[in-house]
Amino acid sequence: MHARAVAATATALLGAMALWPASEARAAGGRERPLVVAHRGASAYAPENTLPAIDKAAALGFRWVENDVQRTKDGELVVLHDDSLRRTTNVEQVFPDRAPWKVKDFTAAEIARLDAGSWFSRAYAGTRVPTLDRYMRRVEHNHENLLLEIKNPGLYPGIERQTLKVLAKEGWLDHRHLASRLIVQSFSADSVRAVHALAPRVRTAYLGRPAEGDLRRYAGFADLINPSHGTLSAKYVNAVHAFTGPHGKPMKVFAWTVDDASRARTLAGYGVDGIITDKPDVVRAALPAAEAPAPAFLVG
Repeated sequence: MHARAVAATATALLGAMALWPASEARAAGGRERPLVVAHRGASAYAPENTLPAIDKAAALGFRWVENDVQRTKDGELVVLHDDSLRRTTNVEQVFPDRAPWKVKDFTAAEIARLDAGSWFSRAYAGTRVPTLDRYMRRVEHNHENLLLEIKNPGLYPGIERQTLKVLAKEGWLDHRHLASRLIVQSFSADSVRAVHALAPRVRTAYLGRPAEGDLRRYAGFADLINPSHGTLSAKYVNAVHAFTGPHGKPMKVFAWTVDDASRARTLAGYGVDGIITDKPDVVRAALPAAEAPAPAFLVG
């Protein structure tokens, strides 16, 4: 009887591990190490939030990428971190009289004219700001998973519903994607709450560090709490893990933005579930030899 039970358990474990690449399996005899998320793509090596950045993450062997969503004057969703085009495009040269060059003041066609790569390197000259739908198609093509951030929702009323509409159109609200490939996050608790209300099956994350006494309230609409790495301690991570999120699983913690090997090891020791980084290869090399399976709520 005991032998049959052991055999059944081993079979179940092998089946669960098959859901995640061998390179991301549990380290033998060790604690599960955090998932590594390529921040704005592999943004230390290619211009952030562009198609080359997520292609680079895929080439390095990373399954999870993070991006940011803003909205244009004519209502198109584009993938860009800042609410201004100034830092990561040549907008000042193309439209010199349009300061302060806010995304919301430009049409999608105008933004499509901009160079979003030369600021990073001449090798990326001519790279464009991707629309969200084009970006999603590339993520799908690369077989990557997505941590999608809704930026500045106060500037873009209704952006939560619009983002979900694009995700639905691109096939990302089916069971397979919702179970293991998508998380939507924001610094705005109201925005995270809105996503949860509009699409309760979508996994959500709050960007920030609520007081421990407030975690129960966040657990009603957020599956993850994703703080800046400098605000974390093992005690706080344990406090988050003690709560059950809206999908009936323990809440998780992803820390951002960590590019230092020593800090990555410290955070792994705290028990974080994910590390968001511009240098995913550096973080991966700093952690134990094998990465954890996806958190339970990400594998269905």
